[in-house]
Amino acid sequence: MKVCDLTQFYSPFSGGVKRYLEEKRKYALAHGHQHLLIIPGDRNACVDDGDSRTYLIQSPLVARTSRYRALLHLEAVQKLLEKEQPNVIESSDPYQLAWKAITAGEALRIPVVGFYHSHFPEAYLRTTSKFLGETATEVVMEIARSYVRALYNHFRATFVSSAALGQVLRQWGVENVVLAELGVDTEVYRPAPDRDKTRAKLDIPNDRFLLLYVGRLAQEKNVTTLFEAFASLNTEMPGRFHLLIVGDGPQRDQLHELSRTTKAVSWLRYLSAQDELAAVYRAADLFVHPGVQETFGLVALESQACGTPVVGIRGSYMDRIILSDQTYWAEQNTPDSLGAAILQSARLDLAAIGEAASQQVAKRYSWRRVFHQMFDIYDQLQS
Repeated sequence: MKVCDLTQFYSPFSGGVKRYLEEKRKYALAHGHQHLLIIPGDRNACVDDGDSRTYLIQSPLVARTSRYRALLHLEAVQKLLEKEQPNVIESSDPYQLAWKAITAGEALRIPVVGFYHSHFPEAYLRTTSKFLGETATEVVMEIARSYVRALYNHFRATFVSSAALGQVLRQWGVENVVLAELGVDTEVYRPAPDRDKTRAKLDIPNDRFLLLYVGRLAQEKNVTTLFEAFASLNTEMPGRFHLLIVGDGPQRDQLHELSRTTKAVSWLRYLSAQDELAAVYRAADLFVHPGVQETFGLVALESQACGTPVVGIRGSYMDRIILSDQTYWAEQNTPDSLGAAILQSARLDLAAIGEAASQQVAKRYSWRRVFHQMFDIYDQLQS
């Protein structure tokens, strides 16, 4: 089978979607399939590795920090699909590229599926429209719901990584939802005795309680709440906590100011090697995930796989993948509530909690299971 993935959510510094596609390619090649990837790039190019090919289409930058690009040359996409004639096309974003995938699939008689990776109406539109007032916000959200319904009902199937999110889409009128929870490579993301070595490499004192965040520095990730919570903790207990951030984005300047004022922040723009990222997870005492609109929360699962527990804000789609007690999680989306949750979590036996969570991840989440189900669906769509 030849599977083609299309997405704009792919850059040198991108995270969850990129990791999903990398793992999908590994699975496809290991099971005798071919995998194509069409993404935006700084130039037109093709990286051909035999049964896998990555096509880059020259596209303008839309975010300088994350290096995301807008793939606007849709005719080039059409020509590549005509040339390659894949058996299945999957779209991983909800914009113009998704519509091109649908129309091209119809013309070429190729089944097209979508993966709803980002709950963008809540993550972006509600956040930005709230300043317009309650009535205007609801109008914007109704337009967004209509758009989601119109787009995703054109796909043969719509994959979602969360059962709760799938229920939301069904309530919005999307009729083809299929649950496809994500996974973890537990041969990479696993406990190992390298905490002190990694901390020494990063120049982080061993006597500090290390908090970790991995992800984009962006409004929709709610990192301002994390930054303000850490600033308060540092004021109340100077010298006790240290914050390590892995990621970049439009709120980078806010992070730099936090680093300047607290003298207790370390920053890595990006880690491309998964073994290096796994070592960073293991170096931390506690992973802090402030997001309230996550569709899955892959970084939280990876952290637990490495034996590092997670704390965050209750009530997101991520709750179901937290494999430990959430009693002390923040009940409100405020810096004070998140700071209190961090303090209470720091008093727990985090090593024991992390070990138990790691064992649960290994049992319940694997990429092999995810993709076995997905490729079965691909087969059914071709019959």
